[in-house]
Amino acid sequence: MSFDRHLADIAREFPQWTIWRSDAGRWWATRHHPLSDAQRDAGYAMTIDADDPAALRDQLRDQEGTTDDHESGAGESEGCTGPASP
Repeated sequence: MSFDRHLADIAREFPQWTIWRSDAGRWWATRHHPLSDAQRDAGYAMTIDADDPAALRDQLRDQEGTTDDHESGAGESEGCTGPASP
């Protein structure tokens, strides 16, 4: 699958995120809206990165599931991934 197709597919699947690939070849996603203090404290990430589209999609699923759980008050820390170190 082409680079552009991966970007489009991930962007459609996760509309609350901006998806891009860096010149260095890493895949990135950043949220469209800021996190609350509680979400940050629970380990949510504003921006995540991965080596490839599949790994980015996995992290996005974790972040999306964690956000839903946190807002309902259950499973606050499960599936959290923090931002990668620069």
